[in-house]
Amino acid sequence: MCDDDDVTFLFLSPLTQRTFLSMLCLRRAPFCPDCLQIQFANTEDKQEFTKYPTKAGRRSLSRSISQSSTDSYSSAASYTDSSDDETSPRDKAQVNTHGSSDFCVKNIKQAEFGRREIEIAEQDMSALISLRKRAQGEKPLAGAKIVGCTHITAQTAVLIETLVALGAQCRWTACNIYSTQNEVAAALAETVVPVFAWKGESEDDFWWCIDRCVNTEGWQANMILDDGGDLTHWVYKKYPSVFKKVRGIVEESVTGVHRLYQLSKAGKLCVPAMNVNDSVTKQKFDNLYCCRCCTALKALGAIVCITEIDPICALQACMDGFRVVKLSEVIRQMDVVITCTGNKNVVTREQLDRMKNGCIVCNMGHSNTEIDVASLRSPELTWERVRSQVDHIIWPDGKRVVLLAEGRLLNLSCSTVPTFVLSITATTQALALIELFNAPEGRYKQDVYLLPKKMDEYVASLHLPNFDAHLTELSDEQAKYMGLNKNGPFKPNYYR
Repeated sequence: MCDDDDVTFLFLSPLTQRTFLSMLCLRRAPFCPDCLQIQFANTEDKQEFTKYPTKAGRRSLSRSISQSSTDSYSSAASYTDSSDDETSPRDKAQVNTHGSSDFCVKNIKQAEFGRREIEIAEQDMSALISLRKRAQGEKPLAGAKIVGCTHITAQTAVLIETLVALGAQCRWTACNIYSTQNEVAAALAETVVPVFAWKGESEDDFWWCIDRCVNTEGWQANMILDDGGDLTHWVYKKYPSVFKKVRGIVEESVTGVHRLYQLSKAGKLCVPAMNVNDSVTKQKFDNLYCCRCCTALKALGAIVCITEIDPICALQACMDGFRVVKLSEVIRQMDVVITCTGNKNVVTREQLDRMKNGCIVCNMGHSNTEIDVASLRSPELTWERVRSQVDHIIWPDGKRVVLLAEGRLLNLSCSTVPTFVLSITATTQALALIELFNAPEGRYKQDVYLLPKKMDEYVASLHLPNFDAHLTELSDEQAKYMGLNKNGPFKPNYYR
């Protein structure tokens, strides 16, 4: 029979980091077919079910479902041609229907499938569509040449196509080697947006794709949209003359913002940058409504412990009913260990050695530095690939640790996040680009800035029609009493 013991989770995080959106039921005991009971409406349905598939067919079906679940969040199947799965896109000669070969994706023939995924995402990203309609006539990004490095998903495709509709020229690459939806990358490449990305890139591929975006004849970026800071770092190091001519950088992640502040502190940031990560809309929506993992796990019956360095976040965790611990105190009891700190060496080899058999280890921070995965690639340990994004690391005594996505960002490598919440962040990014590109000389100096509060409020207002929400308007007397403009902003600049 299946083991019904409580499952214990350990969260290593600031509580404000984004987390899982889909929950996997992961048990220490092997799957027990006798414990699964399927109710059928009638005898005919039961006979139809037991008739097929055969044992071989079940194996084939299992493989196809496992593979497709990593390819796309909104479809049960992928149109990937398995015959060319092992061929590097860098070795293929591909041309889209417009005759352009200025892209590198897994398979350009997937474009139609990707287009349907983008159209689905658009249904929950009405704010960006509204922004297109409101600003399309004036083209506020005409003349902008944006090089972007983000996760390439259906949601980010809606953002990219919005930037193009507003007049920008874009070239794009992925900020994570596992999060690209191949069919979406193909759809973008088909619409003549040069994209250089595919799911499962090597480290060398990753930097090659970034370079192809930046280094192209007859085109020079004047705006950067980054997620993690790798693109900014590459341009700063490899193409300093291009970096100096950039009119603005927009950065979305904790990691990338940290790197920007380091450049600024060292006096090496020679262009203005916008910190989108700490905008009110990002903090109050993306970092909140994408972050219900601890609460969800607790509701499912898990015992959830949290580690923290910040006493404020630790107190928040305690008030929410979680136990705040040190990793060393509980590492032997944990069934699942999840990191999301943006730091490095959060889970060390010594701690991995002490984990129990069957412990699941994964990371939700932007970079792959949180878990010491490099130390696991040693002669005494065996790696066994279970399926895409799932590896068993086997110790000499037979102990197994389950590593997801090789320690890289889990939520977009193995799953996704809510489209509506991503719409809020994407709209914030678009407005930040418009603001930096159109700002008069002198408004922004060579430093890192937060999004103006008025724009935060505008982003929120664009999303209110989805809920049929109606704002109350202050009277002149009320506005004067509160010392506010009737049209906002309604919060001071220091409000977070």
